[in-house]
Formats: sequence, structure tokens, C-alpha cells
Amino acid sequence: MSSIIFSILSIYVFILMGYISKMSFKDKIDERTITLLNVYFLQVFLTFWGLLLHPVNITLLYAPGIYLFIVIFVLLISALFASKLFSQKKEYSIAMVASIIGNTGNLGIPLNIAIFGEASIPYTTVVNLVNVFVVYTVGVYFYSRGNFNAKTSLKNIIKLPILWAAVIAIVLSVNHYTPSDAVMNMLMMGAYASMTMQLFLFGIYLYDIKIREINKKLITWVMSLKFIFLPLIAFIILFNINLEPMIKGIIFIELLMPLAVANVNLASLYDCEPKLVTALVFISSVLFLGVIFFAVKILSYLA
Repeated sequence: MSSIIFSILSIYVFILMGYISKMSFKDKIDERTITLLNVYFLQVFLTFWGLLLHPVNITLLYAPGIYLFIVIFVLLISALFASKLFSQKKEYSIAMVASIIGNTGNLGIPLNIAIFGEASIPYTTVVNLVNVFVVYTVGVYFYSRGNFNAKTSLKNIIKLPILWAAVIAIVLSVNHYTPSDAVMNMLMMGAYASMTMQLFLFGIYLYDIKIREINKKLITWVMSLKFIFLPLIAFIILFNINLEPMIKGIIFIELLMPLAVANVNLASLYDCEPKLVTALVFISSVLFLGVIFFAVKILSYLA
């Protein structure tokens, strides 16, 4: 259990550094510039590195297929109620998509290794791959819809280099391309720079957050969807299918991950209340510290 706690808390160091940097330098730090550099450049390295680190095996796609089915199912349920609960366009966009974009990579992969061991890596890799596509298709569309029409939002999906980088990386991986050590070192440098910058950006936005001013209905909706309805639906589906217990557990844990910092990147990129989204990511991260212990106990019922 101590390894689980360490896996979670270790990433908060960079968030704290981002918070302190904003507190120290105020307006000298430009959040928009950091977002553009990260999304359009460094995350391309992160995408290639993440997808080429472990070969993508088509036979492993059953697990992420179930993950994707549950995500889409919850998204459809969300669509039935979010429009009635949130009349403000940006809040509606956030309510629709924030809870389904979880931190399946930076936190999900090491956490599953701590719980299930290194045997989980192939499955967490392909689940994270699916989540990448959810982030940069569904996520981009809804965060973009906070300010743009449907046509422009669809165009914004195509404009992002990360999506194309992911497609190229998957094709290379499926065709058994093995990068040289020099190439992997270069990709790793960019990948770690991207992850660190994401966490810094989160801490920077966190400095200006006033949680009391946030729509309490939106907080309740996103957190309920993330930590009650999503895991409940996941548990029911996973309990009733014939699948190896470890794979069931991996899917369940990945769906339970707190809101990813990628939410902040997209909200900032498309000016869809990034400070509000930062607050939601922070709240979900704090709640997750308690939720994960109950989740680990629930895993025994999926055996």
C-alpha cells in the first residue's frame, strides 16, 4: 500500500513547484505560452515515446475495447442530463467530458504496476492508448464547443499534431518498429519534459483558484460521475463478463483515475474556463487519495 501512496504523491512535487512559481513571479509567467509549447510540441514526443515504449499487440485490444465501451456509455448517459442541468455553454462542455478524461498514463500505469505488477504494463499501455484518442477527439470537441460551433470544433480535432503523431506511432508499433536507443532517449527527454510541464501548468492555474466561487452543482455532478456512477457502471459490466481478474481490475482502476491534467491543457487551449477545470482536477485528485483504498478492496469481488 505504501508504494501506491508514493506513486500518487510523487507527482505532486511538480504541481507544488508550479504553484510556488506563480506565487513568486505572478504575471511574469504566461500560462498560454506554456500550454501552446506543451500541446503543439512536447506532447508529440510524449505520444511517440508512450506508444513505442511497449509494442502494441492487436490481441490485447479486448481490454481497451471494454474501457472505451464503458466511457462512451457514460458519455451518452451524461448527454441525457447535462444539457438540463447546465445552461451555460462552457459549464455544459466541462460537465460532459471532464469526468471521462482520467489520468490513465502518468498515474494509472505506475499505480497498476504497484497493484498488479509488471504483467499489467501491456494492458495499461493499450488502455492509455485508447484514452489518448478519447482526449484528443471527444475531449477536444467538447472543450472547443465552449467557444466554437460544431464544425470548427471538429476541425480543431484534425489540427492537433498529437492525434496524427498517435496514428503514426501506432502504425510503426504494429509493424514491429523498434527505435534505436538514441531515438528513444530523445523521445524520452521530450516526454518527461511534457509531463513535467503539464504538472507545472496545473500548479500555476491552481494558484488563482477560489473553490468557493465555483458552481457547486458542477462540482457535485463531475465528482459524482467520476467516483460513483462511472465505477458503478464499470463494476456491473465487468462483474458480468468472463475475463481474467487482473484485466478486469486494470480496467476498473483505470476508469477510476482522477481527472487528468490534460483537461487543463485543453480548457486552456480553447479558453473553456481553465481555472474552473483546474479546480475540478484538484478536487478529484484529493478525493482519489481516499477512494483508491476502497477501490483496491472492491477488486476482490471482480475475481
